[in-house]
Amino acid sequence: MTEPVPSLSAPEPSASPAYSSALSGRATRYPLLDKPHINLGGSVDQDMYRSFRDQLARAPHDGPLVVAISTLGGDPEIARLMGDELRLMREYSGREMLFLGKVAVYSAGATFMASFPVDKRFLTRGSRLMLHERQMTATVELSGPLRMQVASLKAKLHEIEESVRIEEEGFRAIVTGSRVPFEEVCKRAPANWYIEAEEARSLGLVLDVI
Repeated sequence: MTEPVPSLSAPEPSASPAYSSALSGRATRYPLLDKPHINLGGSVDQDMYRSFRDQLARAPHDGPLVVAISTLGGDPEIARLMGDELRLMREYSGREMLFLGKVAVYSAGATFMASFPVDKRFLTRGSRLMLHERQMTATVELSGPLRMQVASLKAKLHEIEESVRIEEEGFRAIVTGSRVPFEEVCKRAPANWYIEAEEARSLGLVLDVI
């Protein structure tokens, strides 16, 4: 029997004292998130990667590791690289690793989040996720023997096809273990899908909001 597709909208959170108290209660359940071992901010690029490596080297070598990020996006391959290094550490050492998204987890930031299981992901109150398709800007110049033009065009097509496959792998990783169907991400991503923290929690994309 096919499970019903969940509603992809969540009610606006109340600003009442009871709601604020509930959020505070959530925070006390996750004391480790108060002081992340690795704090990443800004564009996902080589500078962020260097900061990531430096902070990782200075972090405790055992016990849970908390990684926080706030970013408007950047290089998805850098995001995948950081995520893969944490995955290898997790699989070889068995360490628990927690993700904390703050304010904005857009584009490559969501790609990085995808390297954590959904039950290890958290967002701060008021944060947003943003998922979108990979972008490409390229100019193909044709000059020379005709057979060389065929090869050049095929090479560019293969590059695009491989990028699409990598993108789909990332989308599947983001929604694995959640209540969001893979097809829904593919449908919403072309128009930039912004997801508020509480909605992300209701969809099972993150464990909780603090």
